Amino acid sequence: MTTNSDMTSSRRTLLAGAGGLAAFAITTGASATTKETIKMTTVSTRDGTKIFYKDWGSGPVIAFSHGWPLSADAWDAQMMFFGAQGFRVIAHDRRGSGRSDQTWSGNDMDTYADDLATLLDHLDIKQATLVGHSTGGGEVARYIGRHGTARVARAALIAAVPPHLAQSADTPHGAPMAVFDGLRQNVLGDRAEFFRGLAMPFFGYNRPGAHISQGQVDSFWRQGMMGGVKAEYDCIKAFSETDFTADLKKMAVPTLVMQGDDDQIVPIDLASRQSVKILPHGTLQEIPGAPHGLTVTHADRVNAELMAFIRG
Repeated sequence: MTTNSDMTSSRRTLLAGAGGLAAFAITTGASATTKETIKMTTVSTRDGTKIFYKDWGSGPVIAFSHGWPLSADAWDAQMMFFGAQGFRVIAHDRRGSGRSDQTWSGNDMDTYADDLATLLDHLDIKQATLVGHSTGGGEVARYIGRHGTARVARAALIAAVPPHLAQSADTPHGAPMAVFDGLRQNVLGDRAEFFRGLAMPFFGYNRPGAHISQGQVDSFWRQGMMGGVKAEYDCIKAFSETDFTADLKKMAVPTLVMQGDDDQIVPIDLASRQSVKILPHGTLQEIPGAPHGLTVTHADRVNAELMAFIRG
């Protein structure tokens, strides 16, 4: 039988241990930051929008652009892996997303690309690897299309939206506009419930036998709800109706195109398999069975492919 005295003693032991761990963390943290600093700060764009970014580690630069409706936190698995491997890793929250300002205007690909240019110029980045997932892949393509490759050594487009998702005269096999109108209706309706449900196909958790991580579902929901509803609404037009064909043609750097063949959000036949035909120096890496959110569900494979590409 456990007595009150025993329980009191256990609590004291636990608290003492926690205090010791806290002291250890503070000491080691202070020691670690004498050589390197983990920076999380903001940069102001030309219209005064504050863009939040993380700038961790030192070494060759990898800059990450996230997908809709997420934030820089979507790159946790890549930031930790490459930071530990001697890279400087940078990721920002797109305007209207995460911890960046929630803007009424400027939620379009040209502005997203210009915001990224502001960040890279501010940090004076050179010879970077630009990595974009989903909408972030469009941002990377448009950045190079508008600003060139002076700061870029290579690029990676992961489950990215280029060249053009929505059905049009030039892309008759694209997704019908009704699909994107449905997204807009859901964002204006019960956005919170919609994001919770969207996480299931995003990570492939709706497939038979899938192991569902409730934590990842919650993280997806949290990141989505941190964004501004106006920005998220406008971004649907940006990622679906923007034609990136001309941008892809200007990507005169080695470019890795990576996507899972079970992507239920961005069809691989509309995206990666078309982009690699347009890119001057594109290489396609398909991952069998991987969903749209493969940077989380297949993080080890994604990291390995990126590392081989960067070092190859």
